Amino acid sequence: MSEAPHVVCPHCGGVNRLPTDKPAREARCGRCHQALFDGHPAELDAAGLERQISRSHLPVLVDFWAPWCGPCKMMAPAYAQACRELEPAMRVAKLDTQAHPDPAARLGIRGIPTLILFHQGRELGRTSGAMDARSIVAWARGALRGG
Repeated sequence: MSEAPHVVCPHCGGVNRLPTDKPAREARCGRCHQALFDGHPAELDAAGLERQISRSHLPVLVDFWAPWCGPCKMMAPAYAQACRELEPAMRVAKLDTQAHPDPAARLGIRGIPTLILFHQGRELGRTSGAMDARSIVAWARGALRGG
């Protein structure tokens, strides 16, 4: 991509051009001035999910989870670890399906945790079940390559 890629701020939803002359990990939002990548999965609601997958040039990996889900809670530290490895090449986010059930229903999610990788507004792949950090990273990178 020759022009600076667009990235959606996980804090305010502002769309930013990611500078190509500076490390992406140091980028800050032009609207709210918070870090665009902070090493933690972004917490999304339905509108935030739609904005991330429709406006960002980056792939968006989303963990659909719920607070009552034992495997989701067990996977949370591994997902956070995977986030530190995958960002800033992709946005890593979480959506609580108990608090925000509509996106999960619309996407046909039947079990959690479910990971879905989106890029340029479309789903590239999905997998369900708890994984360790290495498996999450490998799956996300493979899904991005189409494998």
